[in-house]
Amino acid sequence: MAYVGIVLVSHSPSLASGLRDLLAQVAGPDVRVEPAGGTEDGTLGTSAELIEGAVRRAEAGAGVLVLADLGSAVLTTRTVLEDLPPGPRLVDAPFVEGAVAAAVLASTGADLDTVADAAREARDVPKF
Repeated sequence: MAYVGIVLVSHSPSLASGLRDLLAQVAGPDVRVEPAGGTEDGTLGTSAELIEGAVRRAEAGAGVLVLADLGSAVLTTRTVLEDLPPGPRLVDAPFVEGAVAAAVLASTGADLDTVADAAREARDVPKF
């Protein structure tokens, strides 16, 4: 079975990697979660090359969901996705909560639309 892959685009390499570690625990080993944090030299920022590589690695046959943390990460991701074949989907969702919701649904074998909806809906879940 192919599972939806997830790409985490963050200005911070540590933030993207830490969230990947969390998702690995909730989604298990079948869901490919790829961080694209920071720049090639490990500093804060975003990198088109890191994003493109992460999208390619996350693809397992069921599509790729992309989540970004802040403004320029969204802009860089959009630019990268315009140059790739259609398929990977950038969603407007909270970075952490959306990623967790997406990973849980992806681990069930849900399709890309369902996983994307779960990420978006995480915005409306109250914390208390």
